[in-house]
Amino acid sequence: MNSEVLKQILNEFERRRDRALHEQKMRQEKVYLKVPEIKEIDAQISKTGFLIAKAVLNNPENYMEYIEKIQKDMEQLKMKKAVLLTENNITLEYLDVNFQCNVCKDTGYLPDGQMCNCLKQELINKAYKMSNLENVLKKENFRTFKIDIFPDKPFNGEKLTPRENMMNILSISEGFVNNFDNNNGDNLLFYGTTGLGKTFLCNCIAKALLDKNKIVIYQTAFKILETIEDHRFRRGESQFNNEDYNLLFDADLLIIDDLGTEVTNTFTNAETFNIVNTRIIKGKKTIISTNLTPKQITETYSDRIFSRVYEKFIPLKFYGPDLRWEL
Repeated sequence: MNSEVLKQILNEFERRRDRALHEQKMRQEKVYLKVPEIKEIDAQISKTGFLIAKAVLNNPENYMEYIEKIQKDMEQLKMKKAVLLTENNITLEYLDVNFQCNVCKDTGYLPDGQMCNCLKQELINKAYKMSNLENVLKKENFRTFKIDIFPDKPFNGEKLTPRENMMNILSISEGFVNNFDNNNGDNLLFYGTTGLGKTFLCNCIAKALLDKNKIVIYQTAFKILETIEDHRFRRGESQFNNEDYNLLFDADLLIIDDLGTEVTNTFTNAETFNIVNTRIIKGKKTIISTNLTPKQITETYSDRIFSRVYEKFIPLKFYGPDLRWEL
């Protein structure tokens, strides 16, 4: 994510905030015209800070007594204002500033300087639009999933037919989405050869959770390692690379696609374990999709990764004929 993209989004946040403040000001002026007494009350309430500061300066020994009286007077003014609004058929929320995000008040940042989730999601949405994934998710989601393209006849000695197997996987995937907010430690491992619907189902889950305003990072294992390398070896060059790296650990859902296609060595093994293990400890959910068999995973990755995955992930095997020409 580059600085120009962030600048564009923050400019939009500023326009959004200005619009919310302007609209609140317009509503306020209408109320003042209809009920002038409310304007007088607001003027008195706005002096609260000044009155408290004055009480502290003039009465350093017993200022709390004065502050309590000021606060009591302010509460009475607020109650009087509420009564006036109600009597004039004006809701109490009418004069509020309607920010799209009440957490950061449309600034994009929290008081401690950290990015608000709303800004993180905007960055992710922008990245998806730039990568065309948004269009992919419109086509590949639970509503467009066709169970009938999976053969309903035995396949290579498996207990379930490909269709029965996929109905089971689909049910688990929908349950994963529906129970996503539960602290159940659910993580999914999709494995099987190419052309069996693993990526399609990942897209279904991503779309469903993005629609619920969850922060979803969907990257290939190769791209994730690129992000890690940018963070490790080009540290300090860009705060945006750091944010991309942090999201691997903090996103509500991380989908690692095509695990096993990246170059594996001691460094990549350690980093992969770090991501998976940290997310498990934090209670963040992860989906791994791979063409590798369990045996190949053990041969490719360290014992730590293998044991962590099989301890904390639900393994779901995809099998059947290649469906890439039918999906």
